[in-house]
Amino acid sequence: MDMLWSGWGDPAEAAPLPETVTGLLRDLLGVKPRPAAPLRLDDIAVPAAPLDPAALRALSEAVGGDEHVRRDAETRVRHTRGKSTPDLLRIRAGDLSDVPAAVVLPAAHDAVLAVLRVCAEHGLAAVPFGGGTSVVGGLAPASRGPFVALDLRRMNRLLDVDPVSRTATLQPGLRAPRAEALLAEHGFTLGHFPQSYEWATIGGFAAARSSGQASAGYGRFDDMVLGLTVATPEGTLETGRAPRSAAGPDLRQLILGSEGAFGVITSVTVRVRPLPEVRRYEGWHFPSFEEGTAALRRLAQDGPRPTVLRLSDETETLVGLAQPDAIGAEGAPGSTGCLAIAGYEGTEEDTAHRRERAAAVLREAGGTYAGTEPGERWAHGRYSAPYLRDSLLDAGAFAETLETAAFWSRIPALYASVRTALTASLTEAGTPPLVMCHISHVYENGASLYFTVVSAQGDDPVAHWAPAKRAAGEAILAAGGTISHHHGVGTDHRDWYVREAGPLGIAALQAVKQRLDPGRLLNPGVLLPTD
Repeated sequence: MDMLWSGWGDPAEAAPLPETVTGLLRDLLGVKPRPAAPLRLDDIAVPAAPLDPAALRALSEAVGGDEHVRRDAETRVRHTRGKSTPDLLRIRAGDLSDVPAAVVLPAAHDAVLAVLRVCAEHGLAAVPFGGGTSVVGGLAPASRGPFVALDLRRMNRLLDVDPVSRTATLQPGLRAPRAEALLAEHGFTLGHFPQSYEWATIGGFAAARSSGQASAGYGRFDDMVLGLTVATPEGTLETGRAPRSAAGPDLRQLILGSEGAFGVITSVTVRVRPLPEVRRYEGWHFPSFEEGTAALRRLAQDGPRPTVLRLSDETETLVGLAQPDAIGAEGAPGSTGCLAIAGYEGTEEDTAHRRERAAAVLREAGGTYAGTEPGERWAHGRYSAPYLRDSLLDAGAFAETLETAAFWSRIPALYASVRTALTASLTEAGTPPLVMCHISHVYENGASLYFTVVSAQGDDPVAHWAPAKRAAGEAILAAGGTISHHHGVGTDHRDWYVREAGPLGIAALQAVKQRLDPGRLLNPGVLLPTD
């Protein structure tokens, strides 16, 4: 099944907002209904695909036939940009300025190499495409000419399982639910469950340094990666032959987070864990975000660490976004203070032991046990937020997210600075926002902050959001945060990433780009500037 072309996920899962919520948006934020009905896919005028016959023949030969080089309007529209709010607003308005000339579907590593050779010979840019879930402009290249989307969906196999070493090798186009199902047949799990889980792919997780909602227990995706095979215009790069090595700098780290700018990931070897015997999620209330943050820091630094550990601030708790499927429902959360979710996965004995010890820490830190209902409700709705975002857009509201991370000592100032920047910018523009935040990834030395912003759209929603996004980016760097914790850089964060990495760091990465991709064909303008 393909994702909804003008929104997130499965169209059958989309649902309009309850009248109570639309009324609140109208009264609180001044949200007005959209002036016109949304475009249908058939309504969009798709420009002709500018590819010469020789390039088309060569691409067809590279991937084994014309049926694997698609140029029809619908396929090209579905491969246009990603799923950020500006991406969706632009596609809903019929903006196809970033539409690929063709969508190419290789089925093996050698076919990817062949496609890249064709692209180099004919001067075509190539954009690796997995699940299409990027929310940072990672699928909108700064190409000066036609480009092709390199869709990896045919590369969707579990290649190997080593139960002794507890490793598995997966192809990049394998979607996360299918990967989990295949691993489960061998008694294993990857334990990687980001909000994009239902649609994102293994290759995308690696390319963007994804972090799942159970990262407190299983780690980030880049923690799981043991080896990578990468196709580049200059040949094949193989990385990782042992769990750890002192044989020079770790080239895996060069590819992880590179977002297709250095090469196309064609296989990923990961560490896997035994399927958990039990899963238990529960809720805790804290009087304030400050007190809840201190409690999470204690668990992250001194243990015992739950598998899932997250904390919503007062606004997110009040609105009920901590449990997105509860928005507008009878009995939806509306208490004061902050809601934390703690989840435990593993053996019966280990889970009970960690839960008991963690509960003692949370109580001592000022938490009040709220039972399993908030945790189970969060688990049930853990992938619902993108659908809620689309429903807000349908109702005429603007809704977008951004995230960052910092050391624990900087978290309070970072939290305050970003909230202030977003509120001031959008209020000055005449659309006072609702700004919500949660911590969803914790480490011994710091944590992430994930912000959700809702406001009226304004006359031009994309242009309206741009100053607020800039203000937030400036606030993040000024407060000592990183411009992205797990969404990646793309084109949206590129200019701040350049400043974060510094001139010498960017020059070093540009040298890598020049060696692996001398024609600068791979995802131009994503991650690194084109000039």
